[in-house]
Amino acid sequence: MRKCPGQDTRYWTPDDVSEVVCAACGHVLEFFKTEGSRKCPECGERVVNPAVSLGCAQWCAHAKECLGFEPDSVTAASESAEGGRESVEQRLTVAIREQFGQDQRRINHALAVLEQARQIMTTEGGEPRVVIAAALLHDIGIKAAERKHGSSAFHHQEAEGPPIARRILEDIGLDEQTSEHVCQIVGHHHSGWARETTEFRIIWDADALVNMAGKPEEARSDEAKRRLAASLKTDAGRKKAEEWFDLMSAAPEPGEEA
Repeated sequence: MRKCPGQDTRYWTPDDVSEVVCAACGHVLEFFKTEGSRKCPECGERVVNPAVSLGCAQWCAHAKECLGFEPDSVTAASESAEGGRESVEQRLTVAIREQFGQDQRRINHALAVLEQARQIMTTEGGEPRVVIAAALLHDIGIKAAERKHGSSAFHHQEAEGPPIARRILEDIGLDEQTSEHVCQIVGHHHSGWARETTEFRIIWDADALVNMAGKPEEARSDEAKRRLAASLKTDAGRKKAEEWFDLMSAAPEPGEEA
């Protein structure tokens, strides 16, 4: 089988390899552009590659098989000044970097939630543009909350996030209906939303799963397992949580030999 040109290293340049710092321990990982994420060899934390490139998906006839959804469904309505098309994901990744600045931990969190959401979406369905945009923007109100209220408490995040998200979505040319859906998710991603659309449930679970992975000390807690299972809203999310708890329970305790 002929190798996809986007995956063929013969066509790569030095810019297709990047270094990413693990937010948990500071170890520097080297990523190829096709790697979405992998575990840090030093601390085991999953590190997301912010420079991952899926550009070939915009023209590849087999993109849906590769990604699990049609790439055109996540392309912004507008075209760039150069006449090329940029995906919603690419433009929103730039936007969250501008909003979060040097706060790499929060950028990594947004990218990790996107990765989880995309995986859940392949089972649960949902509108890809809404899921991708909401995953990347769900915490976009944090910096404004900290500036205005001196706190990143969830109710401040949910109040400050939607106006910022709406402005960003308008800038990239997303349609009003999609933008409103994303903003509703951003404004309810901690407190809950009566509508509970498929896309909302996906983001809720993806965020919970990423937060859970950041608390390995709870891996052997039956109470934590019950609490998480009760809070998750999708079958795919619950399955991923069970797999994580099983994996962590089977791992040796810190200081034990594997």
